[in-house]
Amino acid sequence: MRILGVDPGTINMGVGIVEVFDDKLSHLYSSTLKSPNKYDLPKRLSLLLDELKNIVKEWKPDTIAIESPFVGKNVKSALAIGQSQALAMIVAAQNDIELSLYSPAEIKKSVTDYGGSSKDQVRSMVNVILDLDDHCMSTDSSDSLAVALCHYNAIRYKNIIEI
Repeated sequence: MRILGVDPGTINMGVGIVEVFDDKLSHLYSSTLKSPNKYDLPKRLSLLLDELKNIVKEWKPDTIAIESPFVGKNVKSALAIGQSQALAMIVAAQNDIELSLYSPAEIKKSVTDYGGSSKDQVRSMVNVILDLDDHCMSTDSSDSLAVALCHYNAIRYKNIIEI
């Protein structure tokens, strides 16, 4: 199974692909998709959508997991992230790919055992879990891999419950 994890953003969008085979996790791909801040929002979203479509076409994920926006004090930021999140939803629908959403706290707890972990703690655990030696990985990339790992853990938990 291939899981595409998406950390939505309108300027930087983290994408990461993890493959699960015989309960062994492998890191296949991760990147930060960038859209220039100088472009207006519709143009940035269009660029991100095209890049996301290309990634799905090339890597053919079986499922897409997306981080849900957190609405804190900055509602404008949460709305923009929601618009970016919708891009991954559209790509999933257009390609008939299963879709799951996870809150930031769920993702952090799944990867680090603590829902209030820092981005550095998440990145460190992603590196440990996937046996990576990439401490220079962007937080967007490591967050997207954490989303994919969260989805994998959710599937494992669901399978254990169903036994």
